[in-house]
Amino acid sequence: MVLDDLGSSLRGTLDDLRGKSRLSEEDIEDIVKEIQRSLLQADVDVGLVQDLSDSIETRALEEEPPAGTTPRDWVLRIVYEELVDLVGESTELPLEEQTIMLAGLYGSGKTTTAAKMAWWFSTKGLRPAIIQTDTDRPGAYDQSKEMAERAEVDFYGDPDEDDPVKIARDGLEATESADVRIVDTAGRDGLNEELIEQIERIEQEVQPDRDLLVLDAAMGQSAKSQAADFEEAIGIDGVVITKLDGTAKGGGALAAVNETDSTIAFLGSGETVKDIERFEPSGFISRLLGMGDLKQLTERVERAMEETQEGDEEDWDPEDMMEGKFTLKDMRKQMQTMNNMGPLDQVMDMIPGLGGGLMDQLPDDAMDVTQERMRDFDVIMDSMTEEELENPRVVGQSRTRRICRGSGKPEERVRELLQQHKQMEQMLKQFQGMGDGDMERMMKQMQQGGGGGGGMGGMGGGGMGPFGD
Repeated sequence: MVLDDLGSSLRGTLDDLRGKSRLSEEDIEDIVKEIQRSLLQADVDVGLVQDLSDSIETRALEEEPPAGTTPRDWVLRIVYEELVDLVGESTELPLEEQTIMLAGLYGSGKTTTAAKMAWWFSTKGLRPAIIQTDTDRPGAYDQSKEMAERAEVDFYGDPDEDDPVKIARDGLEATESADVRIVDTAGRDGLNEELIEQIERIEQEVQPDRDLLVLDAAMGQSAKSQAADFEEAIGIDGVVITKLDGTAKGGGALAAVNETDSTIAFLGSGETVKDIERFEPSGFISRLLGMGDLKQLTERVERAMEETQEGDEEDWDPEDMMEGKFTLKDMRKQMQTMNNMGPLDQVMDMIPGLGGGLMDQLPDDAMDVTQERMRDFDVIMDSMTEEELENPRVVGQSRTRRICRGSGKPEERVRELLQQHKQMEQMLKQFQGMGDGDMERMMKQMQQGGGGGGGMGGMGGGGMGPFGD
């Protein structure tokens, strides 16, 4: 996940408190020193780190934990609340008709961000369009057009026009039917008078509802000065932090933006148009500390289910599995849904009790191996007959050998697929006999289980904090 090193370090520090019934001043001092080290490694400003650690230490020593709360859980809550305060609020971004202008320097990721944001708005039921006004960077038009096609959104640009203001004007007319218009602008190596003048001219023409600054997470705490410079020059309503998956300095960038009295709108990571998320401080910090984020998880599951059903020629309803038999076709649909949810490690981080500490214990390539097995399973099922997909029990030794020859996969992998199906079928049969109360108890046990949950039920993150406030 984003800021993986920082999250792992913070979780390791808090896990040292497991089993302790009381915390001494020395315990608190050790914890604060480790938190300081973790945040400094993430390039958070020294002054901010000192203020944060002083606040954590004071609260841990002076405030009384609620009855029945373990010392570790109490310190975890304090750290959570202080970190949420550190990264600040989310940019207000209503789901309504609007025009958004993006600004930023060369290499910040504006063009990719425009497509990602357009895709995100499309998942909310709005019709977005991208207007590409960058006439300076070679390939900007082609890249933006290709990214818009990947996002399956409307696009306007004119590779033969040199005036970005005219492109913006024509783009507004061409995309008049769009709900959300995202205007991508040119960048420079640094914020100079030429760039400021160009952005101001485009802004005067476009009259955007919001100006968002796109910042590379690798800037770390220096993001503070860049955000302040853009704010003074053109005024900004929010920030998009990009490339969080490729740097250890993301924490510094997040904290720095809050120092400028600005807010964060989106977080970007990865190269696909789906690698973006709305910044929600509570859920973000909850995942960072290994407590999951049920709001983000629910949104991903719902979106993935819709995508799976849209691309299905057959009428497939997942609820049918709870009432009848579970076939390999059903299993394949579940695999497609999981794939549509995004990288497995990101999904795992959103599940209370499974992300965080548990992920830290797995080998670095564990998720890659799991996804490789899923791809192998898909290839194997391509080599099966309709009868075998509907009733895997008919697959014996001779059929296994035929499937191996057709798929190019070893017999061991075919047996793994059949065993996986059998286990999932047995689990579904258990669910079929459960009432609503049984399901609620099971979910509560999952949330109270291992990983970073620390025994606190309901640590979901998302709109409300994981502590229910």
